[in-house]
Amino acid sequence: MSQESDAEFIAATRAEFQRYKTLIEKSLAQLGDEDFFWRPDRESNSIAIILKHLGGNLQSRWTDFYNSDGEKDWRDRDGEFEEGGVTRGQIMESWNKGWGKLQKVLDELAPGDLLKEVTIRGQPHTTILALQRALAHLAYHAGQIVYLAKARRGAAFPSLSIPKGQSKGSKAK
Repeated sequence: MSQESDAEFIAATRAEFQRYKTLIEKSLAQLGDEDFFWRPDRESNSIAIILKHLGGNLQSRWTDFYNSDGEKDWRDRDGEFEEGGVTRGQIMESWNKGWGKLQKVLDELAPGDLLKEVTIRGQPHTTILALQRALAHLAYHAGQIVYLAKARRGAAFPSLSIPKGQSKGSKAK
C-alpha cells in the first residue's frame, strides 16, 4: 500500500470506530438506569454487562499497544460478564477510559505503522488486523446494544438509521 492509501485506511478506520461509538451512545441516551441493567432473560447480557465488557476490552487492547500483549494480566474478562457490583457511572467511566486509550493510539497512528506487529492473546497480528478485529468486535456488540435498547423502549426508541418505510429517496448515512 502507498502512504496515501495507508492514510486513507487510517482515516476510514477512525471514522468507523466513531460511527459505532455514536450509535452506542445515542442508544444509551434513551435509557434510564433500570433499562441500562435490564436483560430479557437470565441467560442474556444487559447493556450494562456488554458495556462493562467493552470497557475492559478497550482498555486492555489499547494500553501499551505495541509493547505488550493486548490481553493484560490485570484484566478480569470473566468478571466483566458478572451482574451487579458496579454503578452505571462506573461502567461509563470504564467505557470512556477505554475510548481514551483507543483514541490515543488512533491519533498517533502513522501510515508506516500499519504492518507493525502487535500481540493479542499470545498471537502475532499486524496493526491492520488488530484494528479490523477490534472494529468487528465493537460492531458486534454495538448491534446487541442497539437491539436491547430498542427492545426495552419499543416504539419510544427513535430510529438511528433510515426509519421503516422511508428508504426511497433517503441518502445513505
